[in-house]
Parts: sequence; structure tokens; C-alpha cells
Amino acid sequence: MKAAVFYEPNQPLKIEEVETPKIEPSEILVKIAACGVCNTDLHYIDHGVPTFKKPPMILGHEPSGIVEEVGADVKDFKAGDRVLIPPVFSCGYCVNCRLGRENICLNMVMLGNHIDGAYAEYTKAPAKDCQHLPEDLPLEESSIIADAISTPFHAVKNRAKVQPGDSVVVFGCGGVGINVVQVAAAAGGSVIAVDIVDKKLEMAKKLGAQSTINASGKEDKALLKEIRALTGGGADIAIEAIGNPKTIELASSSVKAGGLHCQVGYTRHSVSLNAGRLMFREIEIKGSLGCRPVDYPKIIEMVRTGKIQLKPVVTHKFKLDEINDAFDLMRKGESLRSIVIP
Repeated sequence: MKAAVFYEPNQPLKIEEVETPKIEPSEILVKIAACGVCNTDLHYIDHGVPTFKKPPMILGHEPSGIVEEVGADVKDFKAGDRVLIPPVFSCGYCVNCRLGRENICLNMVMLGNHIDGAYAEYTKAPAKDCQHLPEDLPLEESSIIADAISTPFHAVKNRAKVQPGDSVVVFGCGGVGINVVQVAAAAGGSVIAVDIVDKKLEMAKKLGAQSTINASGKEDKALLKEIRALTGGGADIAIEAIGNPKTIELASSSVKAGGLHCQVGYTRHSVSLNAGRLMFREIEIKGSLGCRPVDYPKIIEMVRTGKIQLKPVVTHKFKLDEINDAFDLMRKGESLRSIVIP
């Protein structure tokens, strides 16, 4: 099969012929329809974040496709089924899995990190972790449900616990942040979207943001003053979806007394927060990682009923041979979500 192979940081992925995966009795082989291009992969390629499996390896953790073959023990899937593969496979027996927090499984296996991923014509996955996709969902665009939609859903619904009427300021309207906006709006939040690109803010408005702020060239104090004016003194909830130390600090400063800062964006860098302010104002800080398996059917139903939109968010499509162009576009900040179609 054809695959995009990652050899080392700061080098383009190489399109090569590799062996098609062989499945175990509990696994399914999936012919990839599309795989979302995620900033996590850019961390491996550009920033030297190590993968658990040493290169050469195949990246990509946001796929949809058609079941090609099923293992002998698989009962819930058959060849020809439409399927969504989540980024992370959980063990089911560690303390976190037993608490229903499989997204932070102590033995997690991540597609395109611990094992070869889905920037390829085929990939394999444990059947127990996969989700059926309804016929009335677009197969290619549905790939982004795996991560770009599910990660915001978990952040908004399970970690930030957005309720109708909550003021929610979202820092960053990229491939994850734009979906934080639409999920928070769908949950009834009054959303303020903050970014430095007008086109992204326009999309945020279309997807439910009540207000937008272009922070380009704004002093921190002026930005916080504007947020406080819009929220009556500070947001109930701030969700940072960039992973930039400066915007993480701003998110923490933008919430009211008793407010909550939910951290979705990833950074390797340390961040300075005023502990006294956190204490005196009883500000909560919660991290958010991935999504629980139990939530995928809810998300798929929200997409099916139009409460969450896919097509406006998938701004670019690339052939597998063009995958490095997709990453170049991401580096320029010109895409919301690109998908690769083998």
C-alpha cells in the first residue's frame, strides 16, 4: 500500500510503498477514506516532539473509512461498514478506564504515535474502539469527528461543563478552537472568539460566536478590558486552544472570580500564572485531553442532526501525494482543517 512515512524531524514525509497491515483476531482493517491533518503531527515534524514508536513510522490519527477485513473474533463490524477510528485506544482495565476516563488511560495506544497511523491507504485498529458512521454523514469530512470535533466536545461538555447562558471566551480559532466555538455555542454558551485572523473570526461568527475579537496588535490590558466589558467583569469560562504561553496566561486572566480556565492547546513550554490571583479569586484550571469512548455516539448524532457542522470546517482536501503541501498550509495558518484522501 502507499503511505506517507515520517523519518525524522524537519524533513518532509516520504511517499512510499509499504506492507499492508495484518490484523489480529480482535482487529479490523480499514481502507482509509480520509484522515485529518492535525497540529499534533506538526509537533512531531517541526518541533521534535518524540513519537513513542521510533521512526520510520506512519503518522495520522484522525481517519474515517470502509472496513476491508475483520478479525476472527470481531462481531460488531463486517466488510463494507463505514467506520470512524478514534485517535486513542484504551486498555479497559486500568484505574482510569474503570473510572470511565479512558481518554487518560494509563496504557493508552495512540494511532500515529505508538503505532503506525492513517496517512496511508489502509490502517488497522481494535474493533472495540471503533465507531459506526451513519450512511447520511459525508464519509471524508466525518474523519475530523475523530479528534478535531471530539476533543472540543470533551473540553466543553465534560471538563468546562458549559451550561446555557455561560459566557465562554475561546482563545484560538484554528482546527480545534473553531470547533470549541461551535460546540460551546451548541451547549448554550455565549461565546466570544479571539484570534488574529479575520477570516477565522468570520467563520467563528457563522458557527455560533456572539462576539469576536481580533487580538492582532492589541495590548494585553486592552484585550482583557474588552473581554471584561463584553462579559460584565470576566468570562465564566475561558478555553485556550492554541498552546501559546502568552494566550494561556491571558485565558487565566480573562475569567471572573470563581471562573474556570480549561486548557486544550498543547505546549512544551512552562507558563507563569499568578498563584495569589488563582487563590483569592478561586479560579479553577482544568486540562482536557481527547475524548471518552462513551461520547462518540453523542457527537455523531449532533453532527447527523446539524448541531455540529463539518463541511464549513474542512477547508482543504489533499491527495496523499500532496500531504506536505497540507502541512505547509497549516504552517501559514491558512487552513482550519485539511484532510488527506489516499
